[in-house]
Amino acid sequence: MIELALPGGRVIFSTRAGGVSDGPYESLNLGIMTEDHPGRVAENRRRLARFVDLAPERVAMGVQVHGTDVLEWVEPPGPGFDASGARDDLPRVDGHATGVPGLGLLVLGADCLPVALAGGGRVAMLHCGWRGLAGGIVELALAGFDEPPAAAIGPGIGRCCFEVGPEVLAEFGDIDGVAEGRMLDLKAVVRRKLARKGVAHVQDVDLCTSCRPDLFFSHRRDDGVTGRQGGLVWRTA
Repeated sequence: MIELALPGGRVIFSTRAGGVSDGPYESLNLGIMTEDHPGRVAENRRRLARFVDLAPERVAMGVQVHGTDVLEWVEPPGPGFDASGARDDLPRVDGHATGVPGLGLLVLGADCLPVALAGGGRVAMLHCGWRGLAGGIVELALAGFDEPPAAAIGPGIGRCCFEVGPEVLAEFGDIDGVAEGRMLDLKAVVRRKLARKGVAHVQDVDLCTSCRPDLFFSHRRDDGVTGRQGGLVWRTA
């Protein structure tokens, strides 16, 4: 686990270590919608909750659709986070925000970036792939803060490994220095977008999921047969 402190909040970026899954999902796979055994994923989720000392019913998440919606949570979601099957009632969103203390906000990824925001008595957690970034998920989340928060960028695919086509590069043509040839730097995109909105305090774990099979799942490296790590933030004060 990678743990960081933000103003009034804590952030955990999980690795693939410390769980019960095996094969391509070894070992802390949090993705219930993979081909991993659901019971093992449920146990992995319970282990994550115990590690951060949050009850499973106080961990909120959704079905990620590579969109830009940010859901405001005003109360804990209740049972279901550590269930052994996918929940049909999960919201279809890629961003979560709350002002409720001790309510964990979780996103999953296997190359996309988890991005945490905290400040002014609020926290947010975003699932940032290129589609969400192009659509403005960072800007939409920042609009929910009265002043620029602090941010933490978790592990994700680096420019070293993220080759994209011209149609993807075109989505970020207005941002200088985020691509070299066909290699796109999603972390640089996030940092530029944060800076444009006045975010000055940014932590970056600076780890590429594709380069580190010992630490992370990677959808691109593993041809889609892989698990999911998570980014979790909660308000502490």
